[in-house]
Formats: sequence, C-alpha cells, structure tokens
Amino acid sequence: MPELTPSPLATGDELPVDAARAAIADALVPITETETVSLGAALGRALAADVVSPIDVPAHDNSAMDGYALYGADLAAEGPTVLTALPGTVFAGAPHEGTVARGQCLKIMTGAVMPPGLDTVVPRELVTLDGNRVSIRAGALKPGENRRKRGEDLSAGKPALQAGRRLRPADLGLLASLGFDRVTVYRRLRVALFSTGDEVFAPGQPLPPGGIYDSNRFTLTAALQRLGVEVLDLGLVKDDPAALTAVLRRAVREADAVVTSGGVSMGDADYTRDVMAEMGDVAFWKVAMRPGRPFAFGPLQDGTARAMLFALPGNPVAALVTFYAFAREALLVLGGARPEPMPVLQARSVAPIRKRPGRTEYQRGIVERAPEGGWQVRITGSQGAGILRSLSEANALVVLGHGQGSVAAGEPVDVWLFDGLD
Repeated sequence: MPELTPSPLATGDELPVDAARAAIADALVPITETETVSLGAALGRALAADVVSPIDVPAHDNSAMDGYALYGADLAAEGPTVLTALPGTVFAGAPHEGTVARGQCLKIMTGAVMPPGLDTVVPRELVTLDGNRVSIRAGALKPGENRRKRGEDLSAGKPALQAGRRLRPADLGLLASLGFDRVTVYRRLRVALFSTGDEVFAPGQPLPPGGIYDSNRFTLTAALQRLGVEVLDLGLVKDDPAALTAVLRRAVREADAVVTSGGVSMGDADYTRDVMAEMGDVAFWKVAMRPGRPFAFGPLQDGTARAMLFALPGNPVAALVTFYAFAREALLVLGGARPEPMPVLQARSVAPIRKRPGRTEYQRGIVERAPEGGWQVRITGSQGAGILRSLSEANALVVLGHGQGSVAAGEPVDVWLFDGLD
C-alpha cells in the first residue's frame, strides 16, 4: 500500500477535513478480485468491467403509443388529413407483414414494430372515425411524432455501463433489456468491526455501575450494510493490549478493512494507538471537526495480510459522523466502485446557528418543505457528541464548512440527507 501523505499532525496542528479526506484517498488500493453473479444478486455491487451493448435498443422503430401509424408526408399542410384505415391491428411482438400505401394508415399498439415506410403515429384521441375513414384535425401532430427510433436508447457497440458503477435498480433493468442474465462485479469488500472500552457492554446484559451499552456496532453495522459490504462483527474488546492485538491480527487476516470505535484519544487507557503503531503505518489525527476530533487511519499488516484501518471516536454521534465523513466513500472505492461523494442539498436555516471558523461542523437537523417553497432545516436540540437521540430524530446533517462562520436565520446551508446515504 502507498505511504500516507504527510499531515500537520507532525506539528500538532489540527488537520482540516478536506486534507484528511485527500490523504485517505491517496492511500486507497481497491480490491481486484471479481465474480460473476445473476442479476438478482447484483444490486449494489460494483461493476468490474464496462458493459457494451450487443444490440440496438430498441431493436426496431416502434410506436410510442396506441393510435394509427401513417406516412408523415400524408399530413395536410392546411385543413384535416383524411386517411383510409386498413383492416387489423399491429400488436407488440407481431410485426405487420403486408404493405401500406400512401393515403392509408394502420391501427397500432404501443411498442409494436412500425410497418415499413410509416414514420408517424397519431394517438387515438386525436382522430375522428367514420367507418374506415380516419380524420386528423389540422396541426394535431407533426411528421415523425410518437415513433421510437431503432437504437435511440442505445446502439449496438456503445458502452451501456462503465466499470466501477454501483448497480442500481434501473441498471439491472438495462442489463436485462440487453439480454444479460449475469454480470461480472467485484467481490464484496470484507470489513471487520469492533468496539473498544472496559466501560462498554453488549445490549441485553445487566449494566454495572459506570457501564454503558454498546450502540456503535449497531449503527456502524447498519451503515456498512447499506454499502453492500460483508461485515465481520468481532464484538467488544476490552482496553487490554493483548486482547487488542489478537483481535486486530484476526481482523487483518480475515478482512480488507477494519472499522473500530473508541481508543483513539489521548486517554491513559487508550492502548489502541500503541498496538496499531506496532502493526502498521497508522496516522493519528486531530481533525478540525465537530463532533469527531480524534481519528486514526492507515494500513495494518500481519505477515503478508493487510487491511486498511478506520479508527473512529467512541462517542456515538462522533463515530457515525466520522464514518460518513471519511470511511463511507473510502470503503466504496476499496470495493472497486467509483468515488461517490455525499449528495448535498441546500436548505434555508430556520434559526441562527452559532459557528466559529477554523473547523468543519456537522449538526443534526430536520429538513422539511418550507411554507414558501423550497427546503428548510432546523437543528434537533443539543448537539453533544454522545447524544444519539438527537441523531435518531434527525433526517440530515447540516454541514458547516471549515472557513464558515455563524449562520443567520434564512441563510442557505449544505445538508447531507440520511435517506440516500448509501
């Protein structure tokens, strides 16, 4: 794996969020192993090679609606156009075998192959019928309307999807329309996950004095599952160097990346720093952000096995925020996908927001329709790094940039919507 780029950490400075993201991006080496899966198992997977269309889509000129197929040149410049309708109807999947002369038309259904020479379809509702006479009022349509041309969606030999794309529902439909029932994708990225701390206990157990229940593994597991990775849950690890070493060695041997929470601050019991330093080239950063100041990143090694580490803070909100800020896109890239920055929406702040320049802040907010139109956002109360309830109540994060100051009521701000974070 490549060396990490130097950071201000060497001088004790806080690292801006953008600089931390750039250092992470420079160090990533995506997996290369692939597998071929059915379309039914391909949703969310990263495409391993470009898909080139083997056919024209559509494969022939066809009708865009139910109506009457005709020659566009027969449309009168002035006054109504009167045509003779031939017997029968052209249905999708059953091309018309006869010929249609000038001045004639043919009833046709949506998706049916256009008979040779005919280039226009008039919808049923725009015609008047009198026996086999079809009358079209002047100016009702133009030549060529309501015809789908062969290959207008995709022509044979043209790229349909590019390597690195995470396959979405419409992509699977597109592949099926080209005749593919299987597709080659990168194998699922394997991500090991564990929480650290003597004070942390699994839900369902009696909680001793001073103890807290582990929420981070559940929020982070859910966030990882939305990325389509394979999660290896290694549970809870006490603040003990031998235990940390053992679980990290297992994680490196069995996974491509490791996500941890807790143990990256300067506390006396935070042994994670020392253990990680022994196993790899891990950089410990003080990132200029709130919440989520302590963060560690870098490659770990155990023999020939390697894995990329993302060590998140232990506070529940800080853990999830730093995951979205640093780990989410990086894990997608490690899994072979093209970079996918977080989708950003702008909304007007309902109330003033206090903020000092010099750090990036992520505040929990609720985005909703503004009475006057557009979007507005309001903050969900206390923004402490350990208050998970306010994050549960929110549907977005308000992102206040490094150089940004306080926000006035009515001023637009950037937000990351929780729906669509995958």
